Amino acid sequence: MTRFLLITVTTSLLAACNWVGVTNEGEGVRLANAGEVGNCRRLGRTQAQTMSRVVVVERGNERVQEELSRLARNEAGSMGGNTIVPESVIDEGRQTFGVYSCPN
Repeated sequence: MTRFLLITVTTSLLAACNWVGVTNEGEGVRLANAGEVGNCRRLGRTQAQTMSRVVVVERGNERVQEELSRLARNEAGSMGGNTIVPESVIDEGRQTFGVYSCPN
């Protein structure tokens, strides 16, 4: 019983963790919606992927969304972009983002 409880608590804590940091390039990238990029130049797209579950525990949607956004911001920054827009829903820890260069 104690072992089961320890495994359950450890798995729950791991599921709550956020392992993705924002790079220096990613710091300059913002998350926007499709209506905000009318005056921007599209640079391409990126697909971000993270773990949607740890062992058998589903991770929270907010935490997964935050990690996907951070990953996309990092990639957009390395592409020379300053704005990302989600182009798909999250599916098994994956999401596609459009990368844009917008005027300041």
